[in-house]
Amino acid sequence: MKIRSVKPNNRKKAFEVVTYSKSLPFPYAKANPRPTSDDPVVRAVVDKELAREGFVFTLKSGCEGTVHIEQVLEYNQDPAYLRDLLLYKLTIEAQNRVEASALSKREIIRRMGTSATQFYRLLDQTNYRKSVDQVLTLLHVLECEVDLVVRASSA
Repeated sequence: MKIRSVKPNNRKKAFEVVTYSKSLPFPYAKANPRPTSDDPVVRAVVDKELAREGFVFTLKSGCEGTVHIEQVLEYNQDPAYLRDLLLYKLTIEAQNRVEASALSKREIIRRMGTSATQFYRLLDQTNYRKSVDQVLTLLHVLECEVDLVVRASSA
Protein backbone atom coordinates (compact mmCIF):
# COMPACT_ATOMS: atom_id res chain seq x y z
CA MET A 1 0.00 0.00 0.00
CA LYS A 2 1.40 3.37 -0.99
CA ILE A 3 1.28 6.52 1.11
CA ARG A 4 -0.07 9.57 -0.65
CA SER A 5 0.69 12.12 2.05
CA VAL A 6 1.47 12.48 5.74
CA LYS A 7 0.81 15.39 8.10
CA PRO A 8 1.95 15.75 11.68
CA ASN A 9 -0.78 16.90 14.04
CA ASN A 10 0.92 18.10 17.23
CA ARG A 11 -2.42 18.96 18.81
CA LYS A 12 -3.74 15.37 18.41
CA LYS A 13 -0.24 13.95 18.95
CA ALA A 14 -0.58 11.79 15.85
CA PHE A 15 0.44 11.58 12.21
CA GLU A 16 -2.37 11.69 9.66
CA VAL A 17 -1.35 9.15 7.03
CA VAL A 18 -3.29 9.29 3.76
CA THR A 19 -3.09 6.34 1.36
CA TYR A 20 -4.79 6.15 -2.01
CA SER A 21 -7.81 4.45 -0.44
CA LYS A 22 -8.09 5.74 3.14
CA SER A 23 -6.83 8.03 5.87
CA LEU A 24 -5.28 6.48 8.98
CA PRO A 25 -3.97 7.95 12.23
CA PHE A 26 -0.65 6.87 13.74
CA PRO A 27 0.02 8.13 17.29
CA TYR A 28 3.31 9.76 18.23
CA ALA A 29 3.52 7.30 21.12
CA LYS A 30 4.19 4.47 18.63
CA ALA A 31 6.91 6.37 16.75
CA ASN A 32 10.64 6.08 17.39
CA PRO A 33 12.02 8.52 18.40
CA ARG A 34 8.91 9.58 20.25
CA PRO A 35 7.86 13.19 19.72
CA THR A 36 7.06 15.18 22.86
CA SER A 37 5.70 18.63 23.60
CA ASP A 38 9.29 19.78 24.26
CA ASP A 39 10.54 18.10 21.06
CA PRO A 40 7.64 18.25 18.56
CA VAL A 41 7.53 17.09 14.96
CA VAL A 42 8.58 19.90 12.64
CA ARG A 43 8.53 17.98 9.36
CA ALA A 44 7.10 14.75 7.94
CA VAL A 45 7.45 13.60 4.33
CA VAL A 46 6.65 10.48 2.33
CA ASP A 47 9.88 8.58 1.67
CA LYS A 48 10.34 7.88 -2.04
CA GLU A 49 13.31 5.63 -1.25
CA LEU A 50 10.84 3.32 0.53
CA ALA A 51 8.69 3.28 -2.64
CA ARG A 52 6.13 5.52 -0.88
CA GLU A 53 5.54 2.73 1.67
CA GLY A 54 6.84 4.76 4.59
CA PHE A 55 7.52 8.28 5.82
CA VAL A 56 10.31 10.12 7.57
CA PHE A 57 9.76 12.69 10.30
CA THR A 58 12.09 15.21 11.91
CA LEU A 59 11.84 16.49 15.47
CA LYS A 60 12.74 19.99 16.64
CA SER A 61 15.96 18.58 18.14
CA GLY A 62 17.03 17.30 14.71
CA CYS A 63 16.39 13.62 15.47
CA GLU A 64 14.78 11.69 12.63
CA GLY A 65 12.56 8.64 12.56
CA THR A 66 10.95 6.40 9.96
CA VAL A 67 7.54 4.75 10.01
CA HIS A 68 6.60 1.99 7.55
CA ILE A 69 3.04 1.59 6.28
CA GLU A 70 2.87 -1.86 7.89
CA GLN A 71 3.25 -0.24 11.32
CA VAL A 72 0.33 2.07 10.51
CA LEU A 73 -1.85 -0.79 9.23
CA GLU A 74 -1.04 -2.96 12.22
CA TYR A 75 -1.84 -0.15 14.67
CA ASN A 76 -5.18 0.46 12.92
CA GLN A 77 -5.94 -3.30 12.77
CA ASP A 78 -6.58 -3.10 9.01
CA PRO A 79 -8.55 -6.27 8.06
CA ALA A 80 -6.71 -6.80 4.76
CA TYR A 81 -3.35 -6.47 6.48
CA LEU A 82 -4.37 -8.90 9.25
CA ARG A 83 -5.58 -11.43 6.66
CA ASP A 84 -2.28 -11.21 4.78
CA LEU A 85 -0.37 -11.62 8.05
CA LEU A 86 -2.38 -14.73 8.94
CA LEU A 87 -1.83 -16.13 5.44
CA TYR A 88 1.90 -15.44 5.70
CA LYS A 89 2.19 -17.25 9.06
CA LEU A 90 0.19 -20.24 7.81
CA THR A 91 2.32 -20.45 4.65
CA ILE A 92 5.59 -20.42 6.61
CA GLU A 93 4.24 -23.19 8.81
CA ALA A 94 3.15 -25.17 5.74
CA GLN A 95 6.64 -24.79 4.23
CA ASN A 96 8.21 -26.14 7.41
CA ARG A 97 5.74 -29.04 7.58
CA VAL A 98 6.31 -30.00 3.92
CA GLU A 99 10.07 -30.14 4.51
CA ALA A 100 9.63 -32.24 7.66
CA SER A 101 6.99 -34.54 6.16
CA ALA A 102 7.75 -38.13 5.19
CA LEU A 103 5.35 -37.68 2.26
CA SER A 104 6.86 -36.79 -1.09
CA LYS A 105 5.75 -33.55 -2.71
CA ARG A 106 4.21 -35.61 -5.53
CA GLU A 107 2.12 -37.55 -2.99
CA ILE A 108 1.00 -34.33 -1.26
CA ILE A 109 -0.06 -32.91 -4.64
CA ARG A 110 -1.98 -36.11 -5.43
CA ARG A 111 -3.78 -36.10 -2.06
CA MET A 112 -4.72 -32.45 -2.51
CA GLY A 113 -6.07 -33.15 -5.99
CA THR A 114 -4.22 -30.17 -7.41
CA SER A 115 -1.44 -29.40 -9.88
CA ALA A 116 2.24 -29.00 -9.08
CA THR A 117 2.02 -25.36 -10.15
CA GLN A 118 -0.82 -24.66 -7.70
CA PHE A 119 1.03 -26.52 -4.94
CA TYR A 120 4.12 -24.34 -5.36
CA ARG A 121 1.95 -21.21 -5.42
CA LEU A 122 0.53 -22.27 -2.06
CA LEU A 123 4.06 -22.54 -0.66
CA ASP A 124 5.03 -19.07 -1.94
CA GLN A 125 4.82 -16.72 1.07
CA THR A 126 4.75 -13.68 -1.23
CA ASN A 127 1.59 -14.88 -3.00
CA TYR A 128 -1.39 -13.25 -1.29
CA ARG A 129 -3.91 -14.22 -3.97
CA LYS A 130 -4.35 -17.68 -2.49
CA SER A 131 -7.05 -18.33 0.07
CA VAL A 132 -6.67 -19.32 3.70
CA ASP A 133 -8.78 -22.44 3.06
CA GLN A 134 -6.32 -23.65 0.38
CA VAL A 135 -3.46 -23.45 2.88
CA LEU A 136 -5.62 -25.15 5.52
CA THR A 137 -6.28 -27.98 3.04
CA LEU A 138 -2.53 -28.37 2.55
CA LEU A 139 -1.95 -28.48 6.31
CA HIS A 140 -4.74 -31.07 6.65
CA VAL A 141 -3.06 -33.30 4.03
CA LEU A 142 0.13 -32.94 6.09
CA GLU A 143 -1.86 -34.27 9.07
CA CYS A 144 -1.83 -31.02 11.02
CA GLU A 145 -4.58 -29.64 13.20
CA VAL A 146 -5.12 -25.90 12.99
CA ASP A 147 -6.94 -24.24 15.88
CA LEU A 148 -8.05 -20.65 15.69
CA VAL A 149 -7.88 -18.95 19.08
CA VAL A 150 -9.89 -15.81 19.68
CA ARG A 151 -9.17 -13.87 22.86
CA ALA A 152 -9.76 -10.41 24.22
CA SER A 153 -7.25 -7.80 23.20
CA SER A 154 -4.56 -7.07 25.78
CA ALA A 155 -4.40 -3.40 24.76
